[in-house]
Amino acid sequence: MKTLPATRFELVENIYKRSRESLQTIRARLNRNLTLSEKVLFSHLSSPEHQELAPGQAYLSLKVDRVIMQDATAQMAILQFMQSNRERVAVPASVHCDHLIRAHEGASRDIQTAIQNNKEVYDFLRSACSKFGIDFWGPGSGIIHQVVLENYAFPGGLMIGSDSHTPNMGGLGMVAIGVGGADTVDAMAGYNWEVLQPKLVGVHLTGELKGWASPKDIILWVASQLTVKGGTNRLIEYFGPGARSLSATGKATVTNMGAEIGATTSVFPFDKQSYLYLKATRRSEIAELAMRNLELLSPDREVELNPGAYFDQVLELNLSTLEPMIAGPFSPDLVRPVSQLKEDAKTYGYPEKISVALIGSCTNSSYEDLSRAASVALEAKRNGAQVEVPLLVNPGSAQILETTTRDGQVESLEAVGAKVLANACGPCIGQWRRDDVRPDERNTIVNSYNRNFPARNDSNPNTLAFVASPEVVMAYALVGTLAVDPLNDELTAADGTRYRLSPPPRAEALPLQGYIGNGQGFEPPAEDPSKVQLLIGRASERLQILEPFEPIVEPELAEMPVLFKTKGKTTTDHISPAGLWLRFRGHIDRISDNLLSQAINAWTEKRGLTYNVYTHEQDQPVAKVARHYKKLSKRWIIVGDENYGEGSSREHAAMSPRHLGAAAVIARSFARIHESNLKKQGILPLTFANPVDYEKVLQGDVVTLEYLRELDPIRTINALFKHLDGSADIITLRHNLTMEQLAWFHAGSALNLIRQQRQKQLPIDSKADVSQKAS
Repeated sequence: MKTLPATRFELVENIYKRSRESLQTIRARLNRNLTLSEKVLFSHLSSPEHQELAPGQAYLSLKVDRVIMQDATAQMAILQFMQSNRERVAVPASVHCDHLIRAHEGASRDIQTAIQNNKEVYDFLRSACSKFGIDFWGPGSGIIHQVVLENYAFPGGLMIGSDSHTPNMGGLGMVAIGVGGADTVDAMAGYNWEVLQPKLVGVHLTGELKGWASPKDIILWVASQLTVKGGTNRLIEYFGPGARSLSATGKATVTNMGAEIGATTSVFPFDKQSYLYLKATRRSEIAELAMRNLELLSPDREVELNPGAYFDQVLELNLSTLEPMIAGPFSPDLVRPVSQLKEDAKTYGYPEKISVALIGSCTNSSYEDLSRAASVALEAKRNGAQVEVPLLVNPGSAQILETTTRDGQVESLEAVGAKVLANACGPCIGQWRRDDVRPDERNTIVNSYNRNFPARNDSNPNTLAFVASPEVVMAYALVGTLAVDPLNDELTAADGTRYRLSPPPRAEALPLQGYIGNGQGFEPPAEDPSKVQLLIGRASERLQILEPFEPIVEPELAEMPVLFKTKGKTTTDHISPAGLWLRFRGHIDRISDNLLSQAINAWTEKRGLTYNVYTHEQDQPVAKVARHYKKLSKRWIIVGDENYGEGSSREHAAMSPRHLGAAAVIARSFARIHESNLKKQGILPLTFANPVDYEKVLQGDVVTLEYLRELDPIRTINALFKHLDGSADIITLRHNLTMEQLAWFHAGSALNLIRQQRQKQLPIDSKADVSQKAS
């Protein structure tokens, strides 16, 4: 009988027992009611008796229940884990092959192409998972967050994942946090994981969604209120009768996109909808166990009655009044009602013709999502309509594809002209080969994804991406233009008659006949890991065994050139672009050639080009200049704007600078995950004490940071900026490194410190137990 993945009942039972004991200690200390977020976080404290508790100030030391990774991030995470001196992972973990499948011709051909092109990466991941005790999900099995929701997520647990949309699991009442690969290594190596105690934002939901409104519109509305950085170091907790009206996968859509406002994570309480989803996905025992521990999985009653006393900020939203929304272009918080977009398109000169419409991604690829979109397609078919533009659909998992094929949703979508892509991320994360427009052509796309940064979907910074719910995207595919409001304007049927689209009915959140197709592509780890050989080709361009970073010593911090000063939004997609570069995610030297290649130079307005302080050459690729500085044994720094490092958990955006010689990044402010990644890799993330001092940094500057050996969590840093004209500015910088994080810096990286703390030899000879042959 085939082995199916599952979260063990005994594991959850023990977590609830431990949670109850920890919360007794916390309640005695705080003597007040608790939110759901506090219950889950505080019940996972490594030391509930002694942990300092101060939102926005204290770093919580936490015991993690599970780690998840996707194939792009897992490569570097496992390569780092190999340095930790452990034979098996200390907590349950899984790897999901969803990022390296490039969308082009359709599901079957695209998966076969991916298997052929990425064979050495898949072979390495499969062998490493088998050896180190990690569940492996092969290409085509599904998108990480949908598969984890279907198999591993459980209420009240603490999960970290090397993907920024890990908060998807908040739809099942789990505190799930996106992190960099080095953070996952901490947990897999058996160490506690730390995070800044977030402040709490409560979103009180009342009423029920009506008409075209969907869960996607809830998070788009929240993004419009908080902006892309308003959730930084904050945890968003949803509650109220409106929350209880949403399906589990609908809730997951909301928590998934909390990453777009920079939130540490987002979470909903466990309720009947969560219970039904667990039962439908073969976890009846856990569903019943959760019901018996409901007080652990929901806020105290007084919190909902008086939320202002327990949250730092409270938002009120009546779902009955919510309109369907659409966000874009270029920022997920640029939100307006769908009814306003045709006017905005004229006002701002957006290309009105839609080039492609896309449905799916980890955010909106559930049974309910595809059912709602299929309902719109079915109505259009009855009117003889077809899509006016290419419509691409990627289901969330093999289980979703099999079930929606059986139940007819796939047939309804294909009947109006949709092409079904692989159960993978595809265009959502830049894995999209487009043949319909020139690489730099200005064009509009509409999708149900999560991010719409420039060049995010297709490496073209002139693609304007608009984000909406699957049903709204389906409606736009039928009209093919932003100049029409497809939800309210009259449309023309095949016979020339005029009609209006009806809002899709409240689709069944769960299939009436149950799910089918689970477990495709799943491989459990080996029972005897000693028989497993790691597969890494010696001359590989895709994989490179890591060497530890050398500690940065005091003399190296003198007169460091400013490699680059970024202007405006600088996401991890700007710092370390994905797309075609994804193929090098396991090779730190090769992927470092993309460093800051999409970032805007604040001095010249040019993308990815900078000035060489020593050769005085202008408009040179950033990586080329960084490599020249490294050859000269010169450390260097980056200067960033607001919310530097916004976006995905991509740790390469920290590892590549460290590999090429960065000592520090100085910015007006940082996004949470990227700041943590910099610390883990031994780079100092520093902020201007006075943000306007950003303007004082000039092209050709060299910087000296002094007395860092005496640095502690309280002290500021003076930086001497010498300018080309001989003048200088002394600028005060702040940091928020704890003593432990400072120890990471002095050791060269957090992983160096872990390795120093373990005396046991590596379970393999990293240079001998590798093979150039595929298994």
